[in-house]
Amino acid sequence: MTARTLQITSATPDPALLDLPWQVPLEQWPVNRLATLPRGISRHVVRFVQLSGHVLAAKEITESFARREYELLRLLRRLGLPAVEPLGVVTGRVDAEGNDLDPVLLTRHLQFSLPYRAAFSQSYSASTGVRLIDALAILLVRLHLSGFYWGDVSLSNVLFRRDAGAFAAYLVDAETGDLHDTLSDGQRSHDLDVAHMNVAGELMDLQAGGLLDESTDPLEIAGSLLERYSSLWSELTAPEAFEPGDRWRVDARIRRLNELGFDVGELNIATDVTGTSIEIQPKVVDAGHHRRRLLRLTGLNVEENQARRLLNDLDTYRAAMDKQGVDEDVVAHEWLARNFEATVRAVPLELRGKLAPAELYHEVLEHRWYLSENQGRDVGLDEAVSSYIGGVLVHKPDEAAVLGVDTEEIPVVSDMFDEDGLDASPQPLPGTSGASAN
Repeated sequence: MTARTLQITSATPDPALLDLPWQVPLEQWPVNRLATLPRGISRHVVRFVQLSGHVLAAKEITESFARREYELLRLLRRLGLPAVEPLGVVTGRVDAEGNDLDPVLLTRHLQFSLPYRAAFSQSYSASTGVRLIDALAILLVRLHLSGFYWGDVSLSNVLFRRDAGAFAAYLVDAETGDLHDTLSDGQRSHDLDVAHMNVAGELMDLQAGGLLDESTDPLEIAGSLLERYSSLWSELTAPEAFEPGDRWRVDARIRRLNELGFDVGELNIATDVTGTSIEIQPKVVDAGHHRRRLLRLTGLNVEENQARRLLNDLDTYRAAMDKQGVDEDVVAHEWLARNFEATVRAVPLELRGKLAPAELYHEVLEHRWYLSENQGRDVGLDEAVSSYIGGVLVHKPDEAAVLGVDTEEIPVVSDMFDEDGLDASPQPLPGTSGASAN
């Protein structure tokens, strides 16, 4: 038997990786090496590992797939798309008897994220499924706009972060994906067909496990994914004809795209053969309009809906303090120190793992509005923070780790799928009529 040498391929190597028990199959790794985090359904062995103050996801997979997925994830990250961060590939593993072990793909665990089964197991409401579908539709559109063919679209292959009452979806499994300059309608259609089948099956599993209300129709929710995707894709890419004097309609189209969280990098404007109308079609659309504005003003890097919510509060602060004539950067710095950072610092250290800071601030704002509405007066921020911490935050699960929850223990009907707070009313995609909601 030829001796094999352990090899770790990584753009950011960590010497502590050498201390992990690579000679042992992942499913037999000692508990003291592992982090207790919710795991989704997977055809591969997946474990969460504590290393150098971080949590890594380790997945046993064949070498060719491991290297391919590692490079694809790196490309997606370079494109600014929501995907987990790849850390490396470990090959040349052998056990104590010299038998070959599968290579391992390493990714950084996405903090404050949940697999879809954990989102349902913690707290189910009528809108949970709809919100997850919204997030998946937005993620799929973003990937398709960038030329990424997924091949295995499902809730199981996504991690979800709370985003100002909604969810933001991150791709976690690119094993079957491929990156092109552009996608054909056939490639997009195939991804949607696979998504419809997988999502319906996953929701049926939840229903069989008692995590989905019996009155909820998994097929209807899965079908809404196609409608929501179609609405968003059309708004972002469909050409639109205007009369020459309708310049305001061109501006309105750009504003609608901004409301969806996308910037318009380039417009293709051309007159028709009669010269009496103009056709406008976005050529480059990039998500994160509000995120980038907030990042520029405050340095906060948050989700899109959270950024929109925080910017609204910043604008409210500016008006309330009568600082419309003051430079926006100056006001933003003042708001950051007096409102946002003061709120985060008010939370006891032992409770700071409950929610990401931006989501915490969003919930405090919602709580403040609720208190003011019920008391018929404007409740101050300090009072709202104190009330929220003592009455709401202490009862929430710790989403930085979600300790003690293992979704593999939830009853499952099938194992055909890959790995990996809410109000009761379904929320339509931003900018759509919501006609496809359940």
